[in-house]
Formats: sequence, structure tokens, C-alpha cells
Amino acid sequence: MRKGIVIPCYNEAKRLQFEQFASFLKENENYLICFVNDGSKDNTLELLNEFRKGKEDKVLVYDMPQNGGKAEAVRQGTLYLLDQEDVSSVGFLDADLATGFEDYMMLTSVLEDEGKVFILGSRKMIKNDNIQRSFFRDVVSKMIGMLIRIITGLPVKDSQCGAKVFSSSAAKYIFSTPFRSKWLFDVEMLIRIKKLYGAQVMNKIKEVAISKWDEVEGSHITLKDSLKFPVKLLEIGLHYNVAPVAYSLITLLSFNLIQFTIK
Repeated sequence: MRKGIVIPCYNEAKRLQFEQFASFLKENENYLICFVNDGSKDNTLELLNEFRKGKEDKVLVYDMPQNGGKAEAVRQGTLYLLDQEDVSSVGFLDADLATGFEDYMMLTSVLEDEGKVFILGSRKMIKNDNIQRSFFRDVVSKMIGMLIRIITGLPVKDSQCGAKVFSSSAAKYIFSTPFRSKWLFDVEMLIRIKKLYGAQVMNKIKEVAISKWDEVEGSHITLKDSLKFPVKLLEIGLHYNVAPVAYSLITLLSFNLIQFTIK
């Protein structure tokens, strides 16, 4: 059985490190990489197709004609990988390899060795000089992290790290329907897996410290996007946590009203 990795790509022509991808695939025969071109306006798709030549059994390229955002790119790539008969687990990494293959393989090993269904890479579980990020990102990250823990009800320290691995069964459930957010879909994944496993969820997932993460220039998340995150998080919380309760109450009241009218 092979392990699938999704690499979402939007205008990544100048950041894709094909030498690292080629070296990894040469040394690890049991991995399958799916690059998702998310409607790039540069020559990303051309470069991806060129890289795939001669590696068709190890490299897939999924082309999205229009830009749908990272969430949809990861979702489409995951579903595409799950269509392959011999894929036992699926995960994703950022195109710039801010988290590298060594850490990704470690996350996959934890998934398999401990019988989990969802492993999250974490930059916050250890103090490490190899974890480098800007002051702005660090401040925003702490604020967002607090909101995320409140909304999900899960003690996850770093939901936004761009390295995650899922069992194929968990991935089928988590990625079955589109996400509401292009960038905060990691939060939605946590809520969905919690709904699937209920009180047992923390026995099924695990947050694992990664050894290295580098902030690479060229991020598609702007200051304007970051300022919108708190509002988007509240919207996600309302959709997943409040709306179902409100719907149930309305349904119950409607049923009782009908019953009263019939009597």
C-alpha cells in the first residue's frame, strides 16, 4: 500500500523545489504525490506536467481550471488520491515545503504505529530554533489559536500547521463535502472528525511536534486575509455548533405545533 501526499499549488512556479521532490520519490518508492494546480495564472501547470514525465507511476497532476482556494485544492487532491486503489493514507504539505519530507514521514509513522486516524504536525509543542516565523505571524497565530480551541473544544495547540496525515477512511469522511473557508479549513476538519468520533475523538487523533518549519517568502495569505480570520472563525463556529442546535429546536417546535394543531 502506498501513502499519498497532496501538494496544493497556486502560482508556485518560483517556489516549487522539484529537486527535493525528485530526491524524495527516488528514495521512497511507497509514496505517491498529487500536485493540484489551483487555477494558477503563471506557468505552474506547465512545470508540474514537465516534472511528471517519466514519473507517471509516482506523480499525479490534478488541474483545477479556476482558483478555488487551498481548502478546495486539498479536498480535490485528496479525493483524487483516494480513487487510487492502493492508497492507505493521505496527507498534505505546503508547496514551499515549509515542513519537509522527514517530518511528514514521521507523522505517517505515528499514524500507522499508534493506530490513529488523524495526525497533526505542530510547530508549538516544542521550543526549537529550527521553527522560524515572523513576529506578525506569531502574534496572529496565538490569537487565532485561542479562538480555535474555544470553537472546536479540542486541546490542539497548532491546528494551522501545513502538515497533516489521515487514514483513508477518515479522509473520505472529512473531505466528502466542500469547506466553508479557503484558509481555515483545518478548523473545520477538527470539527468534522470530532462529530465523527464524539467523546472518543482524542483517542483517534494526535498532535505531534515537527522538527523544522521555515516561513518562505511568497505566502498567499495577506494581512487583509489575516484580519478577517476572527470573523471567519465565528462564522465557522455558528455553522457547525449553533446552526444544528437551532435547526433541531425549530424542528422540535414545528413537530409539537403540528401535533397540537391536529389535536
